[in-house]
Amino acid sequence: MSTEILTTALGAVLPIVLLILLGYLLRRSGFFTESFLLIGNKLVFRVCLPAMLFVNVYGIGSFAQIRWDIVIYCVGVTLLIFFLGLAMAMAVTPIPQRRSVLLQCAFRSNFAIIGLSLSASLGGDAAVALASVLSAVSIPVFNVLAVIALSTFSGEGTVKPSIKKIVTDIAKNPLIIGVALGAVCIVLREMQLIQWGKLLFSLKRDLPSVFSVLTSLKSVTTPFALLVLGGQFQFSAVKGLLKELVTGTVWRTLIAPLIGVGGAWLLSTYTPLLHCGSEEYPALVALFGSPLAVSCAVMTREMKGDEQLATQLVVWSSVISIVTLFLIVCLMMHWGLLSV
Repeated sequence: MSTEILTTALGAVLPIVLLILLGYLLRRSGFFTESFLLIGNKLVFRVCLPAMLFVNVYGIGSFAQIRWDIVIYCVGVTLLIFFLGLAMAMAVTPIPQRRSVLLQCAFRSNFAIIGLSLSASLGGDAAVALASVLSAVSIPVFNVLAVIALSTFSGEGTVKPSIKKIVTDIAKNPLIIGVALGAVCIVLREMQLIQWGKLLFSLKRDLPSVFSVLTSLKSVTTPFALLVLGGQFQFSAVKGLLKELVTGTVWRTLIAPLIGVGGAWLLSTYTPLLHCGSEEYPALVALFGSPLAVSCAVMTREMKGDEQLATQLVVWSSVISIVTLFLIVCLMMHWGLLSV
């Protein structure tokens, strides 16, 4: 493997790693306090991420630009991993709250934060465009499945929510709201073009100040979220959680990308059902190879799951993904699947 491939792959992953490391050091030095990180995490989850997702979806020109073959493939593989993860969680632990976290770890990647920035590093604007489309579909799917997982394994002594409560929780999720509003804007845009042949109203054109605020929030989302993620790293004792941590981390950093990216390569190579190249593989690596979503710990706490296990899995999957993402990128570049 050439030095050029190693250097380029390192350049794609290293900026993400350094921001996480900086957040960790700021916490260790006392610059970041626990209360700041708690508020920062809420700010990312409830304001910055929804704004970023809205702008990303809003930037999709029209539904005609969507690669439906890739979208259908990603949704199908996510559901496959969900059911495989369900079997894994049932086999690994008898504790319901831990099962819900392990199940999330199997299918729920940190695509919104690490994934989009990694797509940009690996594939440029074309990969980001595809990743934005995938985020419009995958993030609602992730959150819907997460609510189902947490509701199914709510634990003994707790009241399992009704279908109405689950649907309400899904509808109130900030990330889903951001994606949904962006999709509404696309629909309204296309309706105007069909009806009048031109845009009578455009958020970007007619309310530039509002759109500028949203764009500014988007620009700070990734670096701020990675700093907060780093600040949450606490290499505390993992006594009693070792089996769950090892299993969850292996699934998130190795098995999920093997299924997601490997399946795409098989279908692209041996069937006409899918076509993946240097624009598609970066988004797929980011979608299936990113660590566990930071918002998993927040949602798990709110729905009375095992918050300690969720937090530790976010930390350890992020740390291990530094190595696994680097190796995946190097191997795919060596095989000519990525052309960074």
